[in-house]
Amino acid sequence: MELHSILKQKILSKQAKIGIIGMGYVGLPLAIRFCEVGFKVYGFDIDEEKVKKLCAGKSYIKHIEDSEIQKIANHFHPTSDFSELSEVDCIIICVPTPLNKYREPDMSFVFNTAQTIAKYIKKGQIVILESTTYPGTTDEDLRKILETSGLKAGEDFYLAFSPEREDPGNKEFTISKIPKIVGGYTEKCLELAVALYSNITMKTVPVSSTKVAEAAKILENIYRAVNIALVNELKILFDKMGIDIWEVIEAAKTKPFGFQAFYPGPGLGGHCIPVDPFYLTWKAREFDFQTRFIELAGEINTSMPYYVVNKTIEALNANHKSIKGSKILILGVAYKKDVDDMRESPALKIITLLQEKGANVDYNDPYIPEIPPLRKYQLKMKSIALTKEKLSSYDAVIITTDHSVYDPVFILENARLIIDTRNLIKNKNSKVVKA
Repeated sequence: MELHSILKQKILSKQAKIGIIGMGYVGLPLAIRFCEVGFKVYGFDIDEEKVKKLCAGKSYIKHIEDSEIQKIANHFHPTSDFSELSEVDCIIICVPTPLNKYREPDMSFVFNTAQTIAKYIKKGQIVILESTTYPGTTDEDLRKILETSGLKAGEDFYLAFSPEREDPGNKEFTISKIPKIVGGYTEKCLELAVALYSNITMKTVPVSSTKVAEAAKILENIYRAVNIALVNELKILFDKMGIDIWEVIEAAKTKPFGFQAFYPGPGLGGHCIPVDPFYLTWKAREFDFQTRFIELAGEINTSMPYYVVNKTIEALNANHKSIKGSKILILGVAYKKDVDDMRESPALKIITLLQEKGANVDYNDPYIPEIPPLRKYQLKMKSIALTKEKLSSYDAVIITTDHSVYDPVFILENARLIIDTRNLIKNKNSKVVKA
């Protein structure tokens, strides 16, 4: 029996062992889902602390309960020993693809992972990349690295791309309910990847190539980035015109066709929208093409923290206060409500800008007790308790994340001045400045 048929039979009978590299916001939920349907899963991560917690049945992600880890204990094997890659049949890569300081793709995590896989890859395995990237990564860059093993893609091992569509904290759309796009290096690669993912999701969407699958994921996030940039720009214009952008959006979305609501904010955050569009702008240069629309959207979105700070300065001036020496409280440093994820959070940039202007800045976030040293920021701050006395002691409170636990009535009653970037406080009030 040929390698393809052997692996397919293993997948269909759930005898295939799954190895997932990267136990973060994408990899861990994926591992849980494969375990839930009966597969044996090896969870690989270079972070020893994460591995120890998982082995002890503990979660380090807010929206994943300890009980979810404990339920899969018999099927789940967390490890930092990458030599165990030789024991699995299917290898799924879920590592970060950030930008470097020049806003160019940092592919080191993917490529270093590929080099590690190449050391242990064996005939008959399938390797699937889920990390968002530019078209051509899988069947060009990744394939070349894996083939340094001496094995040939499509013949000795199989290769595919299936973009993650994880939305941390979203209880309505979990992995099982989100259609899975799949592209293969060859037809047999595609067939195996579709067979694998059909076990964990309601629908697989096979496409003609890995490049199409990679481009589809980029398009999804560019669509959101561009539309958010549009409402961010309109927010600034409408503010000058004395019009509330949030009221405008609520009115516009009553149209039952031809309009989808997007909302402004203090800037973009998370692991996708602030990063992924720039992967395509970078790749476009190879083809002597300038993605002007995408780059303009990026400029608008990255400028929003500066807009928030300027609105804060104006509001303080109106209260006869200077930004220098002012006490300012940031409410929420997570990039979106009700999660403990602060990757690319605009709140971090806002804090930095305020500190550079001489403000004394504190923050509160019930899901992020402290801000550790990060790639771009060295803030080293701890969340303060949100009490009536504390809230009333600040010259200004900036709402950067609209966590459900934040009570707008409590904030309105006790804060002196509020800069609301999320429309948490719906009713107009002289203490509230929308930004």
